[in-house]
Amino acid sequence: MADEPPLSAQSSLDQAEIDRLLAQESVAAAPRQHFVCANGERPPAGASLKVETYDFRNPVFLSEVELRRLRILHEDFIRYLSARLSLFLRMELTLKMSKLTTSTYAKFTESLPSPTHLCLFKAEPLLGVGILDINPRLALSIADRLLGGRGHSVKAERYLTEIEIALLEDVIQIILEEWCAQWKSEQELHGQILGHENNGRFLQTSPKDAIVLTLSLEVNFGDCAEPIQIGVPYYTIEPLVKKMQARRQKDANVTPPARNQEWQASYDPIEVPLRAEWQPYELSLREITSLRVGDVLELSASHLQETTLLLNGTPKFTGTVGLDTDRVAIKISRQFAPVENRHA
Repeated sequence: MADEPPLSAQSSLDQAEIDRLLAQESVAAAPRQHFVCANGERPPAGASLKVETYDFRNPVFLSEVELRRLRILHEDFIRYLSARLSLFLRMELTLKMSKLTTSTYAKFTESLPSPTHLCLFKAEPLLGVGILDINPRLALSIADRLLGGRGHSVKAERYLTEIEIALLEDVIQIILEEWCAQWKSEQELHGQILGHENNGRFLQTSPKDAIVLTLSLEVNFGDCAEPIQIGVPYYTIEPLVKKMQARRQKDANVTPPARNQEWQASYDPIEVPLRAEWQPYELSLREITSLRVGDVLELSASHLQETTLLLNGTPKFTGTVGLDTDRVAIKISRQFAPVENRHA
């Protein structure tokens, strides 16, 4: 049995020192992170950075402020559309926004149910093709109401016939007109129906990685409660979003026109005390007490050119004193600035 080495005398470490050593070791072992700004340059040392996670599989090109403005815009669209469809169908129809999000075109088409009814539309003169997804049960209930029925919910899930599609086009045209009308402050648009499909798996109206703005609505029509989705490529509405941003920026930077000052006749009888002053030199208190009646104080000619004119005790002008026939007059040379008035 080998002899054990003798224990060396050393001071024991407390728990605080052990935690400090472990923390230093973990910091030294951690990989060093490098940050690069959007312009390709590294931020200065000590700059406060706010790093947020970004999902490249679900990119978002709209900020929170822009998405909020679009949500307000679509809430007005939903309110007007609900009233117009109720008048057209002569039966109450309520709409409620369930979500307004952005996703890729591939993800949007994969989320479409089957069977369903899809309407391909275009908003002239914008580029791109939009998709309107209507649940078949809701479409059949609307078609039943247009044929004189009571609008009860149809339980069957099937594809629509050509006659039912033709009846539904009137409702779809109203939806497109109201959707285009919400952009009238930016540009005049005209909705046009391009065709109908019953399966979103084979659609190729946009690239798979194109960003789509998706509006999901909850429709209550009689005893039928089914969804409607409107998907529009972002490159279609991008010119309208830019115009909306430019208009709001212009409205925010507009300054109110300056109000011209006009003389009012009611100002005529107002009297303002007028006084002229000089500040030629300073006298000691002894010299002031020694002044007597008849003493003469000499003033140089330069002092007469720096006469301060006070209106109601406030310095307003500087001028030169002179004689005008038998009267003493002051020729105004400049006006005091507001800052100079406060100092005076």
